[in-house]
Amino acid sequence: MSASADTADRVGGRASAGYASGSLVTGAFTTVPGLLLLPYLTDTLGVAAGLAGVLVFAAKVWTVVLNPVAGRVSDRTTTRIGPRRPYVLGAGLAVGVAFAGMFAGPFAAAAGAAWAIGGYLLASTAFAFFQAPYAAMPAEMTDDYRERTRLMSWRVAGIAVATLVSGAVAPLVVGRYGGGLPGHRAMGLVVGALIAGGALLAFLGTRTAMRASAPTERRLRAQLAVAAGNRGFRRLLVIVTVQSAATGAMLAGAAYVARLVLRDPAATSALVVAFTAPAIVALPVLVRIGARMDKQRGVLAGSLAFVAAGLAWLAVPEAAPLPVVLAIGVALGAANAVQDTFVLAILPDCIAAETARTGRRHAGMFAGLFSAGQGLGFAVGPLLYGLVLELAGYVPSTTGDAAAQSGGTVTAVLLGFALLPTVLTLASLPALRRWPR
Repeated sequence: MSASADTADRVGGRASAGYASGSLVTGAFTTVPGLLLLPYLTDTLGVAAGLAGVLVFAAKVWTVVLNPVAGRVSDRTTTRIGPRRPYVLGAGLAVGVAFAGMFAGPFAAAAGAAWAIGGYLLASTAFAFFQAPYAAMPAEMTDDYRERTRLMSWRVAGIAVATLVSGAVAPLVVGRYGGGLPGHRAMGLVVGALIAGGALLAFLGTRTAMRASAPTERRLRAQLAVAAGNRGFRRLLVIVTVQSAATGAMLAGAAYVARLVLRDPAATSALVVAFTAPAIVALPVLVRIGARMDKQRGVLAGSLAFVAAGLAWLAVPEAAPLPVVLAIGVALGAANAVQDTFVLAILPDCIAAETARTGRRHAGMFAGLFSAGQGLGFAVGPLLYGLVLELAGYVPSTTGDAAAQSGGTVTAVLLGFALLPTVLTLASLPALRRWPR
């Protein structure tokens, strides 16, 4: 493959922006439940922290199983608009509707938790049929190694926009409409509309960017064997799973840190802005870095920077000045943008290499397994954070506000937010050693 895209392999700006619009679905659906679902269960519905973490984890595990199935279904789909775009539109709209329903429950306590987790399960099912086909698309949009990195830079910026808008706006909407059940219902409608809009824009924006793809391998066992036999993909799967767990733990802890460490619930939105804004501002820089740096070295550089910034959180005292906190958040966000760009860019390389080697289409299966790894990571992160809170004696509430906590619990809130993601990120790095060419 060429080192730079020629005219035939270049994805135009309109198509790149169209593809990146789908990140409004992935970014919002990943961010808002990761940011608010655990606190919603513990501080509005009165669910014990450990049980809340297990419930969120159980719903996510379903998508881990479903993602490869969704990818395989899209591999075997043949329509005049391609194998992926019908799912981007239909499943993406369904995610928006189910998301609004997830927070629309009229009940509190156990019944409210059952409603929320049931809605999350439905939304996650639809999301699997959106995410796997959507993640498979770049391998069928260009054959150029560097151009895929550029396309992923757009996607990371799109995720940042979605995270910024949904993550910053969602807590504000909850507060604006009185918190508790009414505030979460209003937030569900707003974020659900954002998700549906992203799916529609991605469908319309990629109509001229898709190419004819190879025939698919029809046997499930054969497709799984191809993925399992790709050493680079196996290592990529480890990295994306463990690093997604790190991000998931950090997202789950943001609201708790704002309330109990910074003593300012409104700081949740500020933390989200600080974490996501760098990816938007740094898009031109990410494109240049991606054109020059080896992708595995890019993952390593971003991960080490993420670890360094994460450890800086341990020095944050209670009620720390907000500018200091936001500076650390910006550093974390910049490092995470580099991580995500290169991790995402490696996936279509693995897909293209296997298609060239076998002459068969495996994009949906590879993307489904990759998305399953992401989903598992984003499930494990909140689970681990919830268990940290449970072990520290976190006291749940039904008022919509955090109950008074002991000093040891407040310390655990910060350790789970800072140290847990750092350890997980370091655990992912051995997979980068002796990377196959």
